[in-house]
Order: sequence, then structure tokens, then C-alpha cells
Amino acid sequence: MENPLVALSNELAATVEKAGQSVVTVHGRPRVASSGVVWKTGVVVTAEHTLRRDEEIRITLPDGTTVAAEIAGRDPGTDLAILRADTGSTAAAVVQESTALQAGNLILAIGRSQDTGVSAALGVISSVSGPWHTWRGGKIDQFVRLDVGLYPGTSGGAIVGVEGTVCGIATGGLSRTSPLAIPVQTVARVAAALLDKGHIARGYLGVGLQPVALPAHLKQKTGLIVLSVEPDGPAAQAGLVIGDVLLSLDGKAVSDTGDVQAVLGGEYVGKAVKASIVRGGTLAELTVTIGERPRRRS
Repeated sequence: MENPLVALSNELAATVEKAGQSVVTVHGRPRVASSGVVWKTGVVVTAEHTLRRDEEIRITLPDGTTVAAEIAGRDPGTDLAILRADTGSTAAAVVQESTALQAGNLILAIGRSQDTGVSAALGVISSVSGPWHTWRGGKIDQFVRLDVGLYPGTSGGAIVGVEGTVCGIATGGLSRTSPLAIPVQTVARVAAALLDKGHIARGYLGVGLQPVALPAHLKQKTGLIVLSVEPDGPAAQAGLVIGDVLLSLDGKAVSDTGDVQAVLGGEYVGKAVKASIVRGGTLAELTVTIGERPRRRS
């Protein structure tokens, strides 16, 4: 009878070998390269925060060949970037939506270094929850926290389940406390938009907000006080001023900045929405046309 630990070890090694054939090295920053995953022929996805330049980017394929790559688009909000390159005969990753992931599931974080080849770390999913907005404003379809050690250069690599399919992209750039997996649902959505338009449109108000307690006579306990208003921004054009307290946007109550982010998706750009506010102790309503967030210059 085969030793079950030997069997498990061999299965894990086989999974790494197979999934690693779709993982490449990405040379987009000084000193330590990062990893990427061949999403489809000619297209590589990686972690956006690991690209410190827009030009002279190269990728090293599993067969050791190094080729030039260009950025098709980058989205700091979801920490994803898409590269175009001649990936030759490198196999595209076999992906599986992460909707069935559960806390406690075993995963492998697979990266690749030009010097040492494929690398793997075994860990578990520590928590899974629903959609969330990152501190950079991007929408991630599922929150997947990992209990795994990401070796230098693994960000942008593959998170693989024990069945051998890629369920996410590894990143250490969206949380200060632990690595996360960007689920393949998010990767597919963002990759399609970046390949089509080169950027992700996001809504923009042009205000600085902070939660504040509301008077007891109001049904809502917390609102958002306006601390700053950008000149000529959407909020300024709508008449919002410093000291106003925002209660709702588009009919949805807002009590923290995350609630506002939920009404600033790309589908809202150019849309006029109602904003309920308290000004000088009096309830009022304004119409704000959501703008498109200015893109960051490299």
C-alpha cells in the first residue's frame, strides 16, 4: 500500500509542474522580477503593482526564452495589468471560477523566476466572502484571503487549487496584512476591458469625505461630511460645498466611503444621480452627474 503522504507529495508536485507551464517571469521592475500567467495565447496577466515602468518590459517563458512585452492596459484599482507578448507554444492557464472556494481549502501559490524556475508554496484559504471594493476603488468579485507565504516575485503568479486549475492571481498589493487571490471572475472582466479600451472607467465625485454621526431625529445614524471639494469637479458643479453631509446617492444610504465607491462603478459614469444631503440642519437634494476618474500618469 502506497504511503498516503508520498502520494500527496507526488500529486502536489505534479500539479505544480502542470500549472507552472502557464506561469512566466515578468521583468517590469528593478532587481526582483515578478510572475505572470498566460491567460490566452499572446496575453499575460500580472499584478499591476509589480510593474514599475511602462516600457522595456520582458517576459521569460517556461522554456527559458525571453521575449519583449508591451502593456495592453493596467488597472491599479484591481491590481491587474495585461501584457501582450509572443507566448509561442506556452499553454494558456486552465481556469476555474472561485465561487466554490471555502475557508480551509488547500491552495498552491505558483510563481516563476528566471534564475530558479518555477516556485511553489502550499497554504490554505483563510477566509472567503462576497464582492468588495479595494482601497484603490476597484471592484473585486470575491474576497479571498490566503494563509500562504508569497516568495519574492510570486505576486502576479497563479493561485491553484488541488484539482490543478487556476482560481486566482496572487497579489500582495491589495492588503497590508496578508496576501490575497484576485478571483478569475475579476481577471476575466478586467482583462476584457483592458484589451478593448486600455483602461477601466470608474466614477468620480471630486470630494473628500469622512463619516460623521447624525442628529437623533434623523432615521440614519451616520452620514459623510464633505471636507473638501475639487474645483470644477462633478460635486462642485452640482453645488455640493464643504460642510454638507451626504446621506444617500442614487437612493442608496451612505455611511462610509465604501458605500460611495459602490455607486462609482464604470456603469455610472455620465449618469445623473440624486444626492440627499443635510445643509445647515436642513434636508436638501442635489443632482450630481458622475464623472470619470482621471487616470494616473505613469
